[in-house]
Amino acid sequence: MQILWFIPTGSHDGRYLGTDIGSRVATPDYLQQIAQAVDNLGYTGALLPTGTSCEDAWITAAAFISVTKQMKFLVAIRPGITSPGAAARMAATFDRISKGRLLINVVTGGDPVQLAGDGLHLSHDDRYDLTDEFLTVWRGIVSGETVDFKGNYLDIKGGKLLFPPVQKPYPPLWFGGSSAAAKRVAAKHIDVYLTWGEPPQQVAQKIAEVRRLAAEQGRTVRFGIRLHVIVRETESAAWDAANELIKYVDEDAIAKAQKDLASSDSEGQRRMSQLHSGSRKTLEISPNLWTGIGLVRGGAGTALVGDPDTVAARMLEYRNLGIETFVFSGYPHLEEAYRTAELLFPRLPLQSEPAPLTPPALSTVSEIVTNEKLAKQLTSAS
Repeated sequence: MQILWFIPTGSHDGRYLGTDIGSRVATPDYLQQIAQAVDNLGYTGALLPTGTSCEDAWITAAAFISVTKQMKFLVAIRPGITSPGAAARMAATFDRISKGRLLINVVTGGDPVQLAGDGLHLSHDDRYDLTDEFLTVWRGIVSGETVDFKGNYLDIKGGKLLFPPVQKPYPPLWFGGSSAAAKRVAAKHIDVYLTWGEPPQQVAQKIAEVRRLAAEQGRTVRFGIRLHVIVRETESAAWDAANELIKYVDEDAIAKAQKDLASSDSEGQRRMSQLHSGSRKTLEISPNLWTGIGLVRGGAGTALVGDPDTVAARMLEYRNLGIETFVFSGYPHLEEAYRTAELLFPRLPLQSEPAPLTPPALSTVSEIVTNEKLAKQLTSAS
């Protein structure tokens, strides 16, 4: 079992949702504190979000390479917004500089308004067709191939990478998507399929379907889940903390958030919203699985709530379905990173992380005459 945390690169973090009360600005120094906590507490790494409401994930993660030692960074590539060749170079450079601490989060995108602002005007399924082409090219380039590819969206001639990544054949690809089109892409290309925190029965159905589709491709896929966590020393204290988190969330805030989220064409977002239907009446939809956060937050909207033994037991239930990795977050993210590690980690069979890798040495030459000459040097050096 592996646990990743979350670095909140939006404008604020805090103790409550839907209010400025108790809010703190997510400054670079504050985000660095979270990253260093993740690094020191034994988390596998951290997810950095992507989109117009966040700081750029690549630049933020790169800023934390030199102030951390072990943690990995789950950073997004965006098919249709970045070209596969440019994304390959970014990934390989980050992987080399971080000594193999990069994980790739493939984000096709589910908000047509944000995507239009980035110049992408494709329908939902067309975006996944583009993602398929993108990953076909990206995987080839990062694996060391020279890629010629012509599809419906991409026309690549002689795509290649001169500086190879540390991880072979490339940094692991992570991906989340609940639609049929998304699952087909996952089965064909992805190493770790992420689901948002749905009840175990629904998660089991998704795992079974992705496994079946991957088997048809002659592949296997690993699985992870994206959740919030509210863990306290006692069950009652945990539920008090959950209710405290949304005590300033009123009906107007819920209605506005749900209206905004309804503009998304993401199947995963639809499924998240369906869990609570915009109502406070029944927020515990499965034992210790609480949907209060999703009333006003897009994306991951559920939390595991309870005392350490109970939360650990619920996690093991997911693990028995095939979930190996948990991507957690909590409010505020700095304090909850400590609380989660202190209360939960001793009760879980956590996988220890290997030491960072060493990039292959490059041959020293006085001048690089051609790209081909450099490529031969890199091949021989590695």
